[in-house]
Amino acid sequence: MMKKTILLSMAITAIISTASAQEQREQRELRRLLQTETPMVHDPVMAKERDTYYIYATGMGIQQMTSKDRKTWTMSQQPVMSVIPGWTTDSVPGFSNHVWAPDVIQWHGRWWLAYSCSTFGKNGSAIGLLSSRSLASNMWKDEGCIVASHDWKVGADGKTSGDNWNAIDPNFVIDENDTPWLVWGSFWDGIQLARLDSTMHIAKGEKPRTIARRHRPGDPNAAENPTSRFAGRNAIEAPFIFKHNGYYYLFVSWDYCCRGAQSNYRVAVGRSKNVSGPYLDRNGKDMLVGGGNLFLEGDKTTWEAAGHCAAYNFEGEDIFICHGYSTARNGAAMLIQRPISWTADGWPELKN
Repeated sequence: MMKKTILLSMAITAIISTASAQEQREQRELRRLLQTETPMVHDPVMAKERDTYYIYATGMGIQQMTSKDRKTWTMSQQPVMSVIPGWTTDSVPGFSNHVWAPDVIQWHGRWWLAYSCSTFGKNGSAIGLLSSRSLASNMWKDEGCIVASHDWKVGADGKTSGDNWNAIDPNFVIDENDTPWLVWGSFWDGIQLARLDSTMHIAKGEKPRTIARRHRPGDPNAAENPTSRFAGRNAIEAPFIFKHNGYYYLFVSWDYCCRGAQSNYRVAVGRSKNVSGPYLDRNGKDMLVGGGNLFLEGDKTTWEAAGHCAAYNFEGEDIFICHGYSTARNGAAMLIQRPISWTADGWPELKN
């Protein structure tokens, strides 16, 4: 009897071992299929927790991926948001689960993730908020809406209604006094900024202020009719503020994304000693009236266009990331990562 028991036990162990080996092979194959050194992303932002880097990007429920070295990325099978909060579809007609342009930051012991709910070409939009103790857990709490915009309309009597700005493309920045701010915006009246409270919502009494446009208000050469499909010529969006050596650097994207190989996205930058501006370019021109230094654009050899950027300091190195429309892949949006160097007078440049 003992011998039979031992033989049965050995047989079961062999079956389990065989199953485990098969599962391991399947898991390795799955990881191989999900791993890449050239991830396809749109509107990427990045964070680091312990020894792991995280990318969050536009996608169904917010796309996410991880890496140990910022070279090989593993695509997550689960989005950040498996359930889209009901308030989003109530607030933004036509929105479903394709979530745009997130941003993530760690502040006061929590991770905060902002995201955009919108539909293309309209400014009836909302920026939502999630929070978590840990990126690794992928367990996020719905914190509601940070800010919303309502469709700008011009009535038959010439009167306007709604908001002349668009609540998308959020970016958090913490100032020198440990106060959080949110910068956001796209087209219409340009890039907006507002101070936040300790819950990462708009502070009481705070009103959005415009800090960057593509043109001077009243410019006869600029089409300022915000009811047009792309809000006239004020093609500016995707702000990101990066602190370095006493300055706040405002990166923005000019012109048009989301057209594949026909995109002409590019990145411009200005700086200020104060988070609220004014943000000036190297010639002293205010970004509020069309200023900004060209920082990155497509070379038509590798990238047709590039934009929607972010900048970070990881392990003592300043890096710049964005998505570029790949020439070799017929305009597919791919991750770009480049180190940042600094000129003697304090302006960022990209290393090769």
